[in-house]
Amino acid sequence: MTGKATHSGPQPIKPLHRFGKLWMRALGWKLIGEMPAGVDRAVFIAAPHTTNWDLPHMLGVSWALRVRMAWLGKDSLFSAPGGFALKWLGGRPVDRSAPHGLVGEAARLLRETEGGLWLAVPPSGTRGFRDHWRSGFYHIAREANVPIICGFIDYSRKEMGIADHFVPTGDMTADMDRIRAAYAAIEGKFNDLKSTIRLKDELE
Repeated sequence: MTGKATHSGPQPIKPLHRFGKLWMRALGWKLIGEMPAGVDRAVFIAAPHTTNWDLPHMLGVSWALRVRMAWLGKDSLFSAPGGFALKWLGGRPVDRSAPHGLVGEAARLLRETEGGLWLAVPPSGTRGFRDHWRSGFYHIAREANVPIICGFIDYSRKEMGIADHFVPTGDMTADMDRIRAAYAAIEGKFNDLKSTIRLKDELE
């Protein structure tokens, strides 16, 4: 694919910013952290992921931060009724059976999307428990040479926002140790479904 990519999500204009802050206030959530200065392209980790409510909360916090977020979802979601709305909200359908192709395409989007792009990736890949995270988010950030933003939703304290951000060094263990530290005290809505923060690559 050639040429500049476009962003399917809504513009982070004032009404959306206000709606995001209103959403959080109405539900009793507190915004933690700030958008890193000068970072307009990044991989945004959405964790922990244990409920469908994580998506609207993620969109709410992104609008509150004035971030134009995109996110990846399985292609069947977008062929179902309401798929057009999901695309308008920044969703991009992906074929999960082709992970190597996904990494390359996602990196291209990060490099080429006009106006910048924050790409949200739930590294657990599921709302249920897994003994590892998928490594796609890490390889996407490395290939695109963009920071990893540790976005979080902590249901125990009703806080969400940004816990840490850094450019991955290529030392996977050291980078993952930093991510593990960022999420150490954060709890999902169904905490027993929270996946173990380690990459399959680390296990191998």
